[in-house]
Amino acid sequence: MDILLDPNIWASLLTLTVLELVLGVDNVVVISIFSSKLPVHKQKKARKLGITIALLTRILMLLSLFALSKITQPLFSLFGNTFSAREIVLLGGGLFLLFKGTKEIHALVEEDTEVKEEKVLATMGKVVAQIVLMDLVFSLDSVITAIGISDNVIIMIIAISIAMVLMLVAAESIAGFIEKHLSIKMLALSFLLLVGVSLVAEGFHFEIPKGYLYFGMGFSGFVEIMSLIAKKKKKEYAH
Repeated sequence: MDILLDPNIWASLLTLTVLELVLGVDNVVVISIFSSKLPVHKQKKARKLGITIALLTRILMLLSLFALSKITQPLFSLFGNTFSAREIVLLGGGLFLLFKGTKEIHALVEEDTEVKEEKVLATMGKVVAQIVLMDLVFSLDSVITAIGISDNVIIMIIAISIAMVLMLVAAESIAGFIEKHLSIKMLALSFLLLVGVSLVAEGFHFEIPKGYLYFGMGFSGFVEIMSLIAKKKKKEYAH
């Protein structure tokens, strides 16, 4: 019961859920493209089946990486620092998030992003298999982000599950909103860089308190929401 009253638990759950949603937009676009290869009456079923299987594989990936991050027995030392499986996972994950975030921000700023449609056979099995496969590729950043944001695996699983359910229910609406407000996606990618730095620092035995991350993300998110509201009101007054 004390866990439910812990504000850090609720802060990490909210932060993770929002980030999982925003980071999952590319996944939503790909799912829409693959499912569109099927007849209209089969598309919804393919999306549901694909996302359900993808949720299970994503949770398995999360549990595997989380388990590795808990192995603290030193494997080798370098530059006066000891490195275990935990440090390797944290360093590798942090560098991946820094690379992924930088690449996505560059693509967003340069307007270089485009989704290429591939010719696939329109069978339910192949479409679902492609949805699951692509989700594994796209989910790596969100899974590593979850490990960087929270130390509670239950919170990670709940946040990922909520995000996946929302993606399933309102995939088109969520994708449309974020594509319309690219500043939201830019903000999420900036958070990705922040979490990446935090993971790299932790890999070198310098832990940044999670509360600082929550505050920075929460304040930035609040400012962005206020900005969107102000822009909306300005448009209304103009008309």
